Amino acid sequence: MFTNHEIRSRNWLSSANVRPTRQRLALAALLVGDGLNRHVCAESLHETVCEKALSVSLATVYNTLRTFCDAGLMHEIHVDGHKSYFDTRTDDHPHFYWESTGALSDAPKESIKFEKLPHAPEGFDISRVDVVIRLKDK
Repeated sequence: MFTNHEIRSRNWLSSANVRPTRQRLALAALLVGDGLNRHVCAESLHETVCEKALSVSLATVYNTLRTFCDAGLMHEIHVDGHKSYFDTRTDDHPHFYWESTGALSDAPKESIKFEKLPHAPEGFDISRVDVVIRLKDK
């Protein structure tokens, strides 16, 4: 018998036809097992893996996050030139980046309004628009 976390994780992978390997199931359980959305970087997810005494290398965490993104299960959000977060919420929505803590969280979607997007260059379509609002302490 599977737990709710395991069922949710298996269903999440199955929804995108991602093969449920042991490592993918372990990471999926940490990401979506409780039904909540997450913003994680590979390093923080690997720390959680180590705390839970799961056997998944940092390289496997990176590769698995890439697989999840390629399958449409997650989005990668770049906050600056060297830091990426992975978001399990895949609809279009803005983010707050908390500069003092390095955390990323959802921002209210209703507060952002675009009147018009530029036309994509010939031969390209706009895939999505990422909005990251950087916050600093007063």
